Amino acid sequence: MGMLSLVVWALAASALGGAAADWPGWRGPRRDGKSPETGLLKQWPEGGPERLWQADGIGKGFSTVAVTGGMVFTTGDIDGRLRIFAFDLAGKPKWRTDVDAAWTRSHPGARSTPMIDEGLLYVVSGNGVVACLDAKTGRKRWSRQMSEFGGGTPGWGYAETPLIFRDSAIVCPGGRKCIVALDKKTGKTQWTSRGYSGAAQYGSSIIVPFGRGNVVVTGTRAGIVGVNARNGAFLWSNSWSANNTANCPTPAYSGAYVFWANGYGKGGVCLKLERSGDGLAARQAWTTRDMNCHHGGYIIHEGYIYGNNGGGWACLELKSGRKMWEERGVGKGSVCFADGMLYLFGESGGRAGLATCSPRGMEMKGTFRVDGSGPSWAYPVVVGGRLYLRYDTHLYCFNVKAK
Repeated sequence: MGMLSLVVWALAASALGGAAADWPGWRGPRRDGKSPETGLLKQWPEGGPERLWQADGIGKGFSTVAVTGGMVFTTGDIDGRLRIFAFDLAGKPKWRTDVDAAWTRSHPGARSTPMIDEGLLYVVSGNGVVACLDAKTGRKRWSRQMSEFGGGTPGWGYAETPLIFRDSAIVCPGGRKCIVALDKKTGKTQWTSRGYSGAAQYGSSIIVPFGRGNVVVTGTRAGIVGVNARNGAFLWSNSWSANNTANCPTPAYSGAYVFWANGYGKGGVCLKLERSGDGLAARQAWTTRDMNCHHGGYIIHEGYIYGNNGGGWACLELKSGRKMWEERGVGKGSVCFADGMLYLFGESGGRAGLATCSPRGMEMKGTFRVDGSGPSWAYPVVVGGRLYLRYDTHLYCFNVKAK
């Protein structure tokens, strides 16, 4: 593995166990940043929760983890290659597979988080290789190139995680064939979207159920767009974030509302989905400058949006956009929700925090730091009573289960 060697430090006997739980890929089981976990600590001890294990030497990257089937998956750029790493729940390495050349241009490092479905692993390289591997062995099953569909590589590389919906692996190469559905088992093209053109950006697609159908919602450089999940037909679009410096976060939805916020001073837009004749429309309900979200995302809980706003955090009412509060927290960073709490991971210095999740205000319930260098853009993950943090070339696993 060149100059970086993979080292795993097991720090507790409890690391050998762990409840069966699934976080199959980017932003969790429903791609909403919310964990189904319960029975977790409501206050962290001084110095942070118990560290179970840490894996070093996984390469440079901003990818977070997938946890499913008793295994943990992540990616890293190492020795000039994009490498997939698989561990068991005790942190023991199981396999590693190279997928493509590493992304070596602006902000080098692995981007896409693995997505696991029915024993297969899906990932996108910074250069635009869409790859499918056997999740148990790392053996390659198929691969495609984003360039096959006419899309251009974004300036900071492709960063999305494929969306798995029914028998499809859905990705966004950008361009006239903006969104593409591939057969998840063979990689063969099922459909390409039509009626909309937008360059690829850095978030991932989500599925929004509406009426009797489902909508694939994706953020692009031309704005946010919804297409029919069955055939890729254009349904609606909104240009609020068109031509922004970069559009990084993944959209979120609750009920009939779709929310998308971006950084560089842009802010967010909330759309309400409505029937329009035989089609579907997305009425612009409101916009805001009070969620200037560069990369760290947001979650929607009980009618409120909680997310990164500039150098801190904000809460907005979903239906109106009214700002409920703004707090510093751990500073600019990323978020995960579990058991009624917000898990925060700061962009600078590896600072993690536990906070209340309420429209009445944010109260911090513990902080600690992990080692690494550079910006920490990987989202925290909470599953199986554990908190996973990826920072630089390190992966950390902590016990956050209540005693």
